[in-house]
Amino acid sequence: MVKVNDNSTNNILGILKGSIISILLTLIMLMIFSAILTYTNVNESTMPTVIIVITAFSILLGSQITTRKIKKNGILNGALVGIIYVLCLYLISSFVTNNFVLGHYSIIMIITSILIGGLGGIIGVNLKK
Repeated sequence: MVKVNDNSTNNILGILKGSIISILLTLIMLMIFSAILTYTNVNESTMPTVIIVITAFSILLGSQITTRKIKKNGILNGALVGIIYVLCLYLISSFVTNNFVLGHYSIIMIITSILIGGLGGIIGVNLKK
């Protein structure tokens, strides 16, 4: 039987919490952006840029929240938040769309999510309470 200590359980829960916060923050900001698109004259050509900014901001914030509590391995724990976030995003996309393809844009998004998560992890570990 493998014994898991409380510290690693807290780390896993913290990483999951940061990932969930990132996803929820993304959903909220995308709903706000969709309302802005619907009720204003904002051009739809801004969508790809805004989606990337919202995604990056959400992962950055989620990984900061995670590593602020864990206080160690910021790059690794933050990158894990980015990985879980993007995996959830692509799993949902594959269920919603029938023509889901892991292409060039997807690879860039995955790498960017991991890097932004790592950066957020570094920031979170170094924040003073």
